[in-house]
Amino acid sequence: MSLMNAAREVRENAYAPYSKFKVGAAIRSASGVVYTGCNVENVAYPEGTCAEAGAIAAMVAAGETRLTEVTVIADSPSPVPPCGGCRQKLAEFADADVPVVLATTAGARLETTVGDLLPGRFDAGHMTNAS
Repeated sequence: MSLMNAAREVRENAYAPYSKFKVGAAIRSASGVVYTGCNVENVAYPEGTCAEAGAIAAMVAAGETRLTEVTVIADSPSPVPPCGGCRQKLAEFADADVPVVLATTAGARLETTVGDLLPGRFDAGHMTNAS
């Protein structure tokens, strides 16, 4: 299954009773397995879970820690980029050149990379002791 089809399919499972804004995400791991996630809201905003975070959690729960492709789809006028927190989560598990496709249910798409979504990203190199 293509990442676009997987993201489109899982989007239908989103739990978005408050915003009515369903988002689906699909990622391909380094082993080639596709993991999906959808947004899950709850009444105590902003305590919900983003689609990208759900897909990453599924990948990590399966024992994988590297992703090689990302697709995110939403029913919106233009492609919706991941929130700041999800950009950092994607950067944790992907190289800067990993392709990201942002799409709408109407067929619009924007192709970018994890590095373009989060330039100057914070990474483990920032945490080393310089002494």
